[in-house]
Order: sequence, then structure tokens, then C-alpha cells
Amino acid sequence: MSEAEIGLIGLGTMGSNLALNIAEKGHKIAVWNRTASRTKTFAGNAGELAGNIMACETLEDLLQAIEPPRPVILMVPAGDPVDQQIEALLPLAGKGDIIIDAGNANFRDTERRAQELEGSGIVLVGMGVSGGEDGARNGPSIMVGSDKAAWLRVEGIFNDIAARYEGEPCAARLGPGGAGHFVKTVHNGIEYADMQMIAEVYGILRDGPGLSAEEIGSIFARWNDGRLNSYLIEITAEVLATADPDSSVPLVDVIQDKAGQKGTGRWSVIEAAMLGVPATCIEAAVAARSLSSLKKEREFASRRYPQITRQQPGSTAALVAELETALLAGKIAAYAQGFAIMRAASDEHGWDLPMATIARIWRAGCIIRSQLLDSIAKAYDAKPKTTNLMVAPAFVDMMQPAHLALRVTVGRAALHGLPTPALSAALAYFDSYRQARGTANLIQGQRDFFGAHGFEKIGSRGQKHGPWSARAGKK
Repeated sequence: MSEAEIGLIGLGTMGSNLALNIAEKGHKIAVWNRTASRTKTFAGNAGELAGNIMACETLEDLLQAIEPPRPVILMVPAGDPVDQQIEALLPLAGKGDIIIDAGNANFRDTERRAQELEGSGIVLVGMGVSGGEDGARNGPSIMVGSDKAAWLRVEGIFNDIAARYEGEPCAARLGPGGAGHFVKTVHNGIEYADMQMIAEVYGILRDGPGLSAEEIGSIFARWNDGRLNSYLIEITAEVLATADPDSSVPLVDVIQDKAGQKGTGRWSVIEAAMLGVPATCIEAAVAARSLSSLKKEREFASRRYPQITRQQPGSTAALVAELETALLAGKIAAYAQGFAIMRAASDEHGWDLPMATIARIWRAGCIIRSQLLDSIAKAYDAKPKTTNLMVAPAFVDMMQPAHLALRVTVGRAALHGLPTPALSAALAYFDSYRQARGTANLIQGQRDFFGAHGFEKIGSRGQKHGPWSARAGKK
């Protein structure tokens, strides 16, 4: 007898927590894992939620347990495992059934899979889920790409399990096909930039005035009570305040300075480049993680170059206040770039992405949730076609004073040999974006000189060429 409202395949950390979340919200869910023992263990540990969980031994049992049209969530690793699972489901699924890929998929894979399923009667939903294992269990931010009929089938469940901000669920259908996974990718790109900027500020405080991890953690905790209020600032304070259980020294001081990455940051940079949208803050953050992995090379280089004096002049209190404002400016630039990428992708793919809705569903549950997202939502509510957040009135008011602090921070860090790639990129982006006449006129002249690419001339229409010498075009 079909009793479950939805099914889930893949009982790893994320899948298990999402299944428990669904069950806790009163929805009966059928679950299956390739390793049967894991399914049995999961069901046995479900406690009072066991009544809403149907543990299935086979894929056939899973589909038979779900009320048609049958939605099935895939919580398996991105890439080939998703294709393999879809292939296994196809002979068993019926017309109207819905396969929901809830992993960190590349949106291009989601678009391809949706096209491959066209005509089969089976619908693919690409669902971005943000919030980590805690979010999956207690309420994530959910970004869906699907047709409207499929969304209506699962909307009630996903609204129930999503995080809430002032009572509003942080879940939405954002467009067709790969729209949901694209938005999740950009979310992660902004996350990379935000984390890198926070780390750079930490580095300035650690290597400039020489503050301890505990002292820096207290600063971030204070900032979290103000305009920088966000999940990442909050957890940064906690990380810095945590002691290593083995040595009792600050745990952050014994963690290797090599950052990992799973690909979504790189995807954001690649897609931005293909769309012709500058994403310099995200690019800098991705490059910084790659550079961090070159630990032996960095250690070798450090022995070849003398260190610049790193003691910051002036009072620590003044430095802390300056850094708070600089970090706000950097964060604004990162969000501006992320939303510009999504706007361009929306135009390119005909998605009609609802920017205000995206900002709203990021206000709780997801990793980049912050106070700033309320202002972003209001900016897009007031002017949905806003080209760049930095020209929205509320953000102009914030950036006018904030960019001065960012400028001083980047300049001082450079003078003292403290690397700030993402903050520097934010400043360069801001200065380039607000410059009415830049320097690309010279680049166009160079391009025409060596390649006859032509240029547009002020006050004249059409492509022109310069009266270059006979050397033009010769190497």
C-alpha cells in the first residue's frame, strides 16, 4: 500500500538529516540506501519519528511505498552517481514521477538530465540545499529549479522543512531546469568570498598588532551584534574561542593553513567568465584557497624573502573599527558580484530569476545568511531590474563611507606585507565600476594596432581603425 508522501535515496549525513526533518514535520517518508545495513540502522535510530519512516530494502519497494505521482529525493554525490541512480530508477518509475536531485550539482548537468528525460513522462527537479547537516536537520534554505506542476506536488513538504525567517519559509521555485542549482552555486561563490575576507581581517589582527585568537574572537562576537551580523561572523567567533582538547591552546592555532574546496566556487568563477560578468572577489577567494594548498612552496618562498615589519601603527581600537567598516564594504562588493552573475544568467537562459525572493530565502538556514540580505531584498522589491546592488540607493549610502575604510585597510595591509586578495579585489572592483572613463580605450588602441580589431570613436558611429605605422600587425 502506498503511504509515503515522498521518498529519499542516500542516507549519508545530509540525507539522514533531511529525512528526519521531513518525518518530524509530520510527512511520511520512504527511504532507501544502497547499503541495506545503513537503512536498517537509520530506521532503528529514528526513535519517536520511526512511525513516519518507511525503511525499504529495494528500489522497487521504495517506489511502491510512495503515493503517485511519486517524488524521490536523491541525496547522493554529485556527478556520475546521480546519473547512475537516475538510470536505475527509470525502468521502475511511471508517468508523472519526480526525481529530485538535492546534491551540489553543476547546473549544466541538471539541464542535460532534464533534457534527457523529456518525453519520458518523468520530471527532473534540481534542488539546491544550503545549511550543512544542521540545516538539513533543522531547516535549510531550499532553491528549486523545476516546472510549476512538479513544484506544486512538493511545495508543501519543502515549505514545512525549510528554515523560517519571521515566519516565512526559506524555500522557493526560482525557475525551470538548472535555475535552482545555479543559484546554489552562486550562493557558494559568495560564501567563498565572504569567508576569505573574514580570514584576511583575522590575519591583519593576528599578524599586525599580534592579537591572540581569543582576543580576535571577542572582536568578531561584538561585530555579530552589529551591522556585520551573520552566520559566518557568528561561527568565526566560536572557532576562534575554541581550545584544542589535546594542548589547550587555541584550536585555530594548530589547524594547518590549507583550505579545501569542492568545486562550486570554481564553477561560479567559470560561469561568471562565460557570461562576461566580473566576479573578482570570488575569483580571489578561489585562488587564495588554491594558493593555500601550496604549503611547502610557501614555506620555501618565505625563507627567500625577508618579512616586512608587520606591526600596525596607531591604536588597536581604531584599527578594529576600521576593519569592521572595511569588511562591510567587501561583503557588499561580493554580494553585488553574485547577484550580477545571477542577473546575467537569468537573461542568458530565460529563467526570470526573482532576485528579491532569492535574497529572502537566504535570510535563514543557509551559510551566507546575514542582516544584509534584508536590505538586498528591499532593493530588488523597489527596483526588480537593478543592474548592480552598488547603485541601489541603500547601498550607495552604505558604500559612501565604507569604501574609505576599505581603502585604508588594503593600503596599510599592502605596506606591511599582509595579503588581502579578496578585500583588494573588492576595492578594485568598486573603483573600476564607479569610474566613468576608464583605461580600456588604450587597450582597444593596442588591439587595433596588432590585430586590426577596430574601436568605437567618441562622437562617431561604427568601427574605426587607427592610422598606425607600418609596424602594425607585425610581431
